[in-house]
Amino acid sequence: MSVHYTLNLRVFWPLVTGLCTALVCLYHVLRGNAGARTEPPDGADGGFPLLKVAVLLLLGYILLRCRHAVRQRFLPGPPRMGGHSTFSAKHFPEPSLDILLESYYEHEVRLSPHVLGHSKAHVSRIVGELVRAGRARGSPGPIPGGALALAFRGDFIQVGSAYEQHKIRRPDGFDVLVPLRLPPLVALEPRSLGSEPELAPAFHGCFVCALKAPPGASGSHWLRDCKPFSDGFCVDVRGRRLLSATLVLRWFQAHLQRSLATVRYSLEGRCRVSLTPGGLEQPPTLHILPCRTDYGCCRLSMAVRLIPAVHLGDSVFLVAPPPPPSPAGPLSELPEGLRADALWGLNTARQEQKLLSWLQERAPPGACYLKCLQLLKALRDLGARGLDPTAAAQWGRILSSYVLKSALLAVLQREGAPAPGWDEAHLGDRLEELVQFLRDCLLRRRTLFHCVLGPGGAATEVGPLPKVLREAAPVDLLAAFDRQVRELAAARLLSTWRRLPQLLRAYGGPRYLVRCPPPRSQRTQGFPEDEP
Repeated sequence: MSVHYTLNLRVFWPLVTGLCTALVCLYHVLRGNAGARTEPPDGADGGFPLLKVAVLLLLGYILLRCRHAVRQRFLPGPPRMGGHSTFSAKHFPEPSLDILLESYYEHEVRLSPHVLGHSKAHVSRIVGELVRAGRARGSPGPIPGGALALAFRGDFIQVGSAYEQHKIRRPDGFDVLVPLRLPPLVALEPRSLGSEPELAPAFHGCFVCALKAPPGASGSHWLRDCKPFSDGFCVDVRGRRLLSATLVLRWFQAHLQRSLATVRYSLEGRCRVSLTPGGLEQPPTLHILPCRTDYGCCRLSMAVRLIPAVHLGDSVFLVAPPPPPSPAGPLSELPEGLRADALWGLNTARQEQKLLSWLQERAPPGACYLKCLQLLKALRDLGARGLDPTAAAQWGRILSSYVLKSALLAVLQREGAPAPGWDEAHLGDRLEELVQFLRDCLLRRRTLFHCVLGPGGAATEVGPLPKVLREAAPVDLLAAFDRQVRELAAARLLSTWRRLPQLLRAYGGPRYLVRCPPPRSQRTQGFPEDEP
């Protein structure tokens, strides 16, 4: 879909007038310096025609401004509460919701494919050089090298909304998985925590990884041989050695810093790069800033989250650290004997990309489900306006991008395939259907299962899954939030949907759409109650 641009007369006419005035001044300066030129026979000024054109343009601009002021003074504006209009509102119909959504999508939500493509290509080149340098450097840290060293596998996997065609607003944030290569003498035995009855629901999506001997290895000799790796990257939990996400993340950040020092000089001519460690709760972020000598068409500053990943098989990875468990982060709710630094998160981005591709192949031409997902994200961002930072963060967690994507996939899988009603002509209806589905999940305690870790999963659509995932218990993405938080989020969501036309006019769209005053800011410690 092409981007439509409109001429801004408020900028165009002053710019033309200023340009003509500059030309007149330049003409007079050059004419004064050229002393050899003779006067016209009739004594007329040769610069008069150009000066006349400039004056006419200035008068035209003044007339347009006066016409605009007269219309604002005497023609009716948008209807006001308690006021009366001289003309009937039917002579000036309000834009429909579909028109407002389409305009807001084009001006505020949609990314330029050209800019996004350049950004992804730039990220791929920089991260590729960094990962290759990390693989060549070997392993620092507790095990300097050898058969028991942890190392980069040498490749990277681009995940997230930018690579699933539903990123919104700016192409300046990316997620990249960096797979790690385990020593040949080390094998993992992952286990899901979803079936642990004493565990809080916030941790049901986490995994732990115990060390085990590879096939054919002797138990006593293996324990002695892999002791350096076990001491450097594992913790003891209930008598078993578990791979520690915290220790692996600490090694990963140090190794990235050394690798970046290797390639920084070779990148100076193209960009400036820096690495911000994420500590023990976030993966490190690679900042890519445009170089002053870079005259490319897409000079953007980008942030790339580099996430260490351990491959389980069939393109499924365990990542460190695990995503935030819940709004309060209840690490104190872990049962006795289970350590927080032994928890790993699950990444099934490849399976979700396959599921989206499978749905797109079955969808009729012009299906708008990805567009609905983008607008649903924009609706969430509009709903966060007016909230204090604590409430806004809670709102963003319960309606995270992953929750919204899971809601869309659940609706599409429930219908079997995108029906003919998912075309562009029914964009507003489909967006309302998604909002109603989310409201039911929040209010009626319906389950919103993980795309892959759900009842039955999506194995038939995305291909085979590792055994540990096939045997894992279903994970409800909303189970970590209590009743009050869910009710407040549902009320805020419905309130935002009912006020959507006013919000779209206030915060986006071209200038020819009638604007209305922004809604009252409601700064509370929780979500405001639903408005009547």
